[in-house]
Amino acid sequence: MDILARYFPDLTDHQKRHFAQLETEFRSWNERLNLVARTDVDNLAERHFLHSLGIAKVVQFPAGSSVLDVGTGGGLPGLPLAILFPEVKFHLVDSIGKKIRAVQEMAHTLGLHNLTAEQTRAEQVRAKYDYVVSRAVARLATFHPWIAHRYKSQGDATTGLYYLKGGDLTEEIEESGLIAHVHNLSDYFQEEFFETKKVVFVPTTSDGR
Repeated sequence: MDILARYFPDLTDHQKRHFAQLETEFRSWNERLNLVARTDVDNLAERHFLHSLGIAKVVQFPAGSSVLDVGTGGGLPGLPLAILFPEVKFHLVDSIGKKIRAVQEMAHTLGLHNLTAEQTRAEQVRAKYDYVVSRAVARLATFHPWIAHRYKSQGDATTGLYYLKGGDLTEEIEESGLIAHVHNLSDYFQEEFFETKKVVFVPTTSDGR
């Protein structure tokens, strides 16, 4: 977990223990369910936890705010973000029940009381949130309509979608017709893995809703 402390020097001892515990739990569940590619397990902290926390280099969720994590799979980026932001409420959704059960068990083991996980699709969620996060579930043009009506009405300049993507996104953003701001994770993290990784921010008002 040294890599997390290097980039997030303000982590408390409690948070560091949580991340170490999450790695143990995640590895255990991954052997049963294949939450992430087996080849990636050796780089879990870098390619999954730190990658998830890349969102926190772009936005600081204020205490009391709410975040919806769509297509969370094995709990990414929601679980690492919930550890980093203990005063923020996270709702993780995915259509695959066995993965959601793993997320629920991990959150319970870690004692993360600011996180709920539910087997459902984004289109079926009825609550409203300040922020939406996700890790490359679909192209923006496909994904954004699923969550466009999931925002609380009183947003500010930071509220919206924070989408972890990779590669050249010029065409994808054009196709979506959305106002999007691209943040390169290579500006924050030195590892080669992050050279092509980005956080795409789509403000709540980007399509005039």
